[in-house]
Amino acid sequence: MGKKFSGVSQTMSRFRGWIQAGATLLTNLHLPNFLKGGLYQGAGKTVCVPGLNCYSCPGALGSCPIGAMQALAGSPDYALSLLVLGFLMVVGGLGGRLVCGFLCPFGWFQDLLHRIPFPKKFSTRRLRPLTWLKYGVLVVFVFLLPNLMVNVLGMGDPTFCKYLCPQGILEGALPLAAVSENTRAALGALFQWKFALLLAVVLLSVMVSRPFCKYLCPLGAIYALFNKFSLYRLRFLSEECVHCGKCVTICPMDCDPTRDPNSPECIRCGECVAVCPTRALQKPKIGAGLPDKTAPYKGVEL
Repeated sequence: MGKKFSGVSQTMSRFRGWIQAGATLLTNLHLPNFLKGGLYQGAGKTVCVPGLNCYSCPGALGSCPIGAMQALAGSPDYALSLLVLGFLMVVGGLGGRLVCGFLCPFGWFQDLLHRIPFPKKFSTRRLRPLTWLKYGVLVVFVFLLPNLMVNVLGMGDPTFCKYLCPQGILEGALPLAAVSENTRAALGALFQWKFALLLAVVLLSVMVSRPFCKYLCPLGAIYALFNKFSLYRLRFLSEECVHCGKCVTICPMDCDPTRDPNSPECIRCGECVAVCPTRALQKPKIGAGLPDKTAPYKGVEL
């Protein structure tokens, strides 16, 4: 059974880029809007997509869950806020940060940038304490400030989207400005700040893997809370491990799967499973029961 699921993991890892591309396309199906300079505002925008995908993207099919949470922060209709939170809990409970590894458009964008040749690629393992920054971003810019900064309609100010999210510039401002003179005329200091932030993320992504995901993404912070408890988890067979270090070297998030196979930083990309020579790391079958307390491995078998 382990060999079967290891083979599935290797296949998923091999085609992960295509899965990411397909997910990006599916969340941005309204392609003609990129030429028209308009936004889709139909019924689909009442539904959240699982990844970080800007509401203001001309092609966006649904809403970004982070943007929706901020907009509804000060709303007296708590049911809507609870629906968004419930959606994130369901998605996180199923796969944790699996969305980050396979379904997030901005994650895919960073992965593509990291493939660009560079004289030296850098590890961020010594910067692990900085991964806590994204939880601060989540608390302050997604929960706290939008609840404090509410307009007359009871809508929270989307402070993360407005000041910190580079995806809004990449998917929203730049495509709209490219075809709309009015949009170009409206660009000001805030655009310049966020464009500089996007440029920094682009440059860093060439040198290090997924800097935004590691340090700033509040959506990744939410899904990370479920990594150790989600239905989809990694299994580590300690007796099979030969301590070759291949899994640690290949991990784009600088995790050590032999120490913590379900680290909050793990994006479930499957690279470690695919490279393991002894199949000590496996993606177990969902729904196979409770953990075996006597089993000689770390992690949880589902």
